[in-house]
Amino acid sequence: MPQNIINKLKESKNIIILPHVSVDGDALGSSLALALALKKAGKNVRVYFEEEIPQVFTFLPGKEFILKYSNFNEDSSKMSKAETVVALDTGDLERLGNRVEIFNNSENKINIDHHPTNTYFAEINYVNPKAAATCEIVYELIKAIDIELDNDIALCLYTGILTDTGGFKFGNTTSITHLIVSELLNYQLDIPTISYRIFDAVSKEKLKLIGKAINTIELHEDGKLALATVTKKMLEETGALDEDTEGIINYVRNINGVEIAALFKEKEDLEIKVSLRSKSYADVAEIALKHNGGGHKNAAGCTINAPLGEAKKIIFDDLIKAINTHKS
Repeated sequence: MPQNIINKLKESKNIIILPHVSVDGDALGSSLALALALKKAGKNVRVYFEEEIPQVFTFLPGKEFILKYSNFNEDSSKMSKAETVVALDTGDLERLGNRVEIFNNSENKINIDHHPTNTYFAEINYVNPKAAATCEIVYELIKAIDIELDNDIALCLYTGILTDTGGFKFGNTTSITHLIVSELLNYQLDIPTISYRIFDAVSKEKLKLIGKAINTIELHEDGKLALATVTKKMLEETGALDEDTEGIINYVRNINGVEIAALFKEKEDLEIKVSLRSKSYADVAEIALKHNGGGHKNAAGCTINAPLGEAKKIIFDDLIKAINTHKS
């Protein structure tokens, strides 16, 4: 862990934490874990979101640190005394959304992440692509600052690692991952309940949405490429929430013979969020990066500003090329 990050956090009294937009388990877990730890060190901490916490993660402690960001002018009085801002699990400034104003107006800017496509957008950057989750890096940071873990911090860190490794099933899981988790398990974590809430619990609305999405699956290149779609109309018809689209991509990827899975989610008429997954050799991060997105080799995403049908055409050739490009 770079000493300048440790020093800045130790020297700062007021700290703002910013996870990426459309927060997931790792972004949320790392943010709340760091907030809880810094509070123990006597810091004033705030975590700014642009959206509500996904229902699946409402069991996490530390929600008292979260503030809903409205706009810079409205919230600037609350932020005026924050010397340091920390962006967590955020690959580039665009992933901060409207809160980029908070980041740009801070005296000290820190970027901590594990995405290999990170653009090193801060004054102080620590990016470790070998980490399975940003929560692994935050664990390292908390240790480096000499703050003791507790049940709440352990729960947040465990949740982030669990989600970003797919329950320790993804290829990003390492021996270091298991070493960190082995320490977290010394705290009071209800492992069966955590796993159930994150991976298994499902509403009837989400189940209906999954069914509709599965019915859209298209297979190409002898079954190596699978495409699926979630439209706004499908969300309306099922009563599902936007967050209920989380995990649908895994059903597509898990089809026998599929190397690349792509889920096209209609956010607005001219805004399509594309989630990409690969099983082995295909580097979907390269595809996402080409379309102003990012991520990891086997899990990435981007947003294409075009109608749904056009968005598929825009990225289709890149998906085909990746399918036919094997590891050398």
